Amino acid sequence: MNAKFSFLSLLLIVLFSTQISLANESAAVLARKAVSEDPAEATAAIDELRALGPQGLEALMTQYAAEIDIRIADPKVGASPEWIRITKALDLVGQQKNNFISGLYWYTDLEDAKRAARESGKPILSLRLLGNLTDELSCANSRFFRTVLYPNAQVRDVLLNRFVLHWKSVRPAPRITVDFGDGRKLERTVTGNSIHYILDSNGRLIEALPGLYGPVAFKRELEDAEKLLSTLARKNDRERNLLLRNYYTERIKQNSLAWEADTKQFGANVPSRIRISPNMNTDGLSISDLAITKSATERPLVRSITSVTVELGPIADESAWKRIARLHQSDWLLDERSTSLIKRQNPQLSQKDMLRMINKFQESVGVDTVRNEYLMRPTLYSWLMRDNLRADLETFNTSVYANLFFTPSSDQWLGLLPSDVYVAVDHGGTLNPQ
Repeated sequence: MNAKFSFLSLLLIVLFSTQISLANESAAVLARKAVSEDPAEATAAIDELRALGPQGLEALMTQYAAEIDIRIADPKVGASPEWIRITKALDLVGQQKNNFISGLYWYTDLEDAKRAARESGKPILSLRLLGNLTDELSCANSRFFRTVLYPNAQVRDVLLNRFVLHWKSVRPAPRITVDFGDGRKLERTVTGNSIHYILDSNGRLIEALPGLYGPVAFKRELEDAEKLLSTLARKNDRERNLLLRNYYTERIKQNSLAWEADTKQFGANVPSRIRISPNMNTDGLSISDLAITKSATERPLVRSITSVTVELGPIADESAWKRIARLHQSDWLLDERSTSLIKRQNPQLSQKDMLRMINKFQESVGVDTVRNEYLMRPTLYSWLMRDNLRADLETFNTSVYANLFFTPSSDQWLGLLPSDVYVAVDHGGTLNPQ
């Protein structure tokens, strides 16, 4: 009897191992076909790999690991036709632009993400953005996430192994094209912001990270959320809501104490800590100040399109915010993987100009980190305390975009068409097919 049982057990193990081996072999075959020169064959294979979930992306990353490693190590290595097909496949299977350096699988349907979370017991990181994460020109902050956060070795490890990832577009990212009349064109996005929500494995909202954070700060927030989730395990709704309200109250208190500690070092010369209010000016220029890194990219174009006739001074209290950011420098320094991507995207720059650009960009990430933490986060916590608001993620997100980012769905022009500015063009220069 025991011998028969042992034989059957062994047979099942062999069959199971063979099934896994065949599945892996199938995924490897699909990975090779996904980079085929035949567009139809490549598209079919990419679709099948996408349907396999994270396993499909892992097959691609494994198949082309050598090519990926070479280009991360040396950003100057050119983009061969094969490499272009590899990166396209990685982006489409993982649903993220520049996914060769991140290797992350993103769900684009929240219900699919919830199923994966329930099966794995992992929480969900849900990103809301303007445009799509696969777009070259999604909103500025989501592009910075693809540079600062997702490729970062430590952040990537947490996202890859401890979270189920999901993104959803709130609306298309507005673009502006400057035509210089001689064939040269400059295309950028204007306005818009992004936010990461942390949900439990059942899809219930527990935390929110507005805008851009430095990689170390972002990782720390993810780990704090994991600790919070562990305290909520096996609690009933009443216990859960009480624990969450206490947590949000304590975080607001900690935020205030940290603010006092930071600003005490500068005496009276500190930036004003104005709470985000729905009554704030919501034109495109005012909105741009909410995210310094994004503002540096967008402000010149926004100022041009809205035809503001007065010269704007520097962003209010910018120098003071920079001093505060420098107190937390370790939170926002980029790692080699992030700088590798920046170098690959800007091959025309000299070494000196590249270093200057990276240093300036890092500092703006630092300013964004402290401003998001000290200005936006307390407002979010005050909303999260309200059980009814927190219970509906879509309603909560609508409020965030309307009352925190000041880009409400009711304003189809996203603050870029102020009613009190004359531009001497019919209909304010707008073209509205609807």
